[in-house]
Amino acid sequence: MTPPPRDRGPRSDDELEHVLRRSRRRRFRGKGRRKRRTTLVFVTLLIIVLAVIASGVGAVAKFRSDCTLKDLKAVQIGENSFVFAANGSLLGAIPAERNRTPVALWRVSPWMRKATVSIEDRRFYEHGGVDYEGIARAAWKDLRAGHVVQGGSTITQQLVRNLYISKERTLNRKLKEACLAIKLSRARSKDWILAQYMNQVYYGNHAYGIEAAAQTYFSKHAHDLTLDEAALLAGLPQAPSVYDPLHRPSTAIVRRDAVLRAMRDYGAITQARYLKGVSRRNLQLRPGKLYTRIREPYFFSYVRDQLIGEYGANTVRTGGLRVYTTINPRLQLAARKAITDTLYLRDDPAAAVVSINPASGAIRAMTAVTPGRTGNQFNLVAQARRQPGSTFKTFVLAAAIEQGMNPSTTYYTSAPFHYQPDPYTPAWDVQTYDHSYSGSVSVASATLASDNTVYAQLTLDVTPEKVAEMAHKLGVRSNLDVVPAMGLGADAISPLDEASAYATLAAGGVYSKPMAIRKVVLANGREDTDAGWGQPQRSRVIGDGVAYEVTRILEQNVLGGTGVGAYFGRPAAGKTGTTDNHADAWFSGFVPQLETTVWVGYPQGEIPMENVHGISVAGGTFPATIWKLFMEKAMENAPALTWRAPLDPVQWRSFTQGQYGSSLSPSTTYYTPTTPSPTSTQQTTAPPPPPPPARTGVTPPPSPPPPPTPER
Repeated sequence: MTPPPRDRGPRSDDELEHVLRRSRRRRFRGKGRRKRRTTLVFVTLLIIVLAVIASGVGAVAKFRSDCTLKDLKAVQIGENSFVFAANGSLLGAIPAERNRTPVALWRVSPWMRKATVSIEDRRFYEHGGVDYEGIARAAWKDLRAGHVVQGGSTITQQLVRNLYISKERTLNRKLKEACLAIKLSRARSKDWILAQYMNQVYYGNHAYGIEAAAQTYFSKHAHDLTLDEAALLAGLPQAPSVYDPLHRPSTAIVRRDAVLRAMRDYGAITQARYLKGVSRRNLQLRPGKLYTRIREPYFFSYVRDQLIGEYGANTVRTGGLRVYTTINPRLQLAARKAITDTLYLRDDPAAAVVSINPASGAIRAMTAVTPGRTGNQFNLVAQARRQPGSTFKTFVLAAAIEQGMNPSTTYYTSAPFHYQPDPYTPAWDVQTYDHSYSGSVSVASATLASDNTVYAQLTLDVTPEKVAEMAHKLGVRSNLDVVPAMGLGADAISPLDEASAYATLAAGGVYSKPMAIRKVVLANGREDTDAGWGQPQRSRVIGDGVAYEVTRILEQNVLGGTGVGAYFGRPAAGKTGTTDNHADAWFSGFVPQLETTVWVGYPQGEIPMENVHGISVAGGTFPATIWKLFMEKAMENAPALTWRAPLDPVQWRSFTQGQYGSSLSPSTTYYTPTTPSPTSTQQTTAPPPPPPPARTGVTPPPSPPPPPTPER
């Protein structure tokens, strides 16, 4: 054990004074070293100031002549790109690592300007870029404290430091920085310098510039900042992570109070305002979603991909683009409501809707809903590839009519069909949906019944090559396997592809490339006219007579075929589609002004939909219902137009039917009304499922609709 110290008894006053002096020397020896270092730093800084003051003498004069504003090069912080709907409402910002939206000084709250000047450079409006008095005052305060408590750089110097790319830490750089600050102060107004500073400085949490900071912390514009909010933000640039209000609110409050105190001392606020401000201990933060929230994510991702293809990913993220699109928010809302009113249970399949203006190719709606799931970034409309089923028969019909086939006088036999051109090829056996057959039937009637056996034979007579060629001409951009089964929808395509092709028919045979972007305004305020945004890319791909004849049959299909569930009281044309295992169900249709395609299925895979609300899902059920509900809303204020008579009618000629055509008289003829009268329409499918019951707390079990007559 260490023995206790000996008690020497009372000490004289001289001895006590000696012990105290020695203790103080040991205690402040470390602080003395730091103080000497601080002294050296600020003595050097004072020398720089004196050198700048005395510029014009000797070597300093030469250096001053080499100091030029051309050395100031903007640091590439970038700014966010924003995407807007057709009505000007914001869809979202392209995600970026650094959020920035430059604004003019008049769009910044006066409190923010006063707070920034008070805490950063209170003599900003008096000095000429370098504040010699401020540097001396800062040096004295730091020297007394033994560490840095106040900086000496002006706002102008900090701006120069941001714009001067050199990172060297030398006396030469410091001197040049001061010289450039003086010259910049002479060349530009104080307001310009202050605006540039507040648009460049980092406020933490990925926010560069005051507008981004206001949105990030308070969900408001910079011009709406209150005194307390401005004081909080003005204190962040010194140490954004230390004073982070989102994660260190108590430290942020201390810093805010320091800014308010500086504003009081500067004369920017009264003592009463200061006391009221520091009495508030809640920062009232409202973290913003401007840079993170994306409305209409499916359409948004489609637009982003197009922009990246034109400008590159880096420019899209930080190039300050303003992108104005074709999407109609009212139609987007109508599409989502049509889906959720039809498929409202958590385990229901997903549905996607895309709608196109046939006259220009402008995409007016693009959305999808997956019950029970949110935040899905996979675009079911543009990226998903699923078998279209019988909706692909429309392309077979168009190819046959283009070859001169009259669908009303060309007959095939509806019966089980066996195809095996040679013993080494696997057999292809085709049946109708419900295994019932009609004997000899016209192509027009077979279309209304969606007869698989007739269309298998018609595909072979037209040839799969011609069918693929027609599909591509009309607008299908997906790769197609040219095989006999393609006429029945064996190839996988996207809903956007199908919508584009049906829109070509609605436009009388004129294809329009799908258009999502109306215009792009660059960061400098100039509209980019070189990329061709907003200019429809149209070309005639089939005669208007061919399109008219196909449309006429598809109109009859809505009135009396498999598509009656889509009828909504005005001339409309459309086709249902269902895959063999009920994994995909479609309805594609149009009126003269608008085309819409609906797909229903499970996005995670081809899962049979054989018990959804008590029925097997076919194109004439849920897809037709969604299409009808959407089109009713979309066209509620539009006139009911009829199809324009063709300028180039089809000249019917002998159609080479090969070995599959029938010369027998038809044994079955489907009734095809010529006027859109719901009361006189003979329906071959039962009405689609009704919308869900009103939700008043707990949703009662839905009543299953009557099952439709099977789609063949």
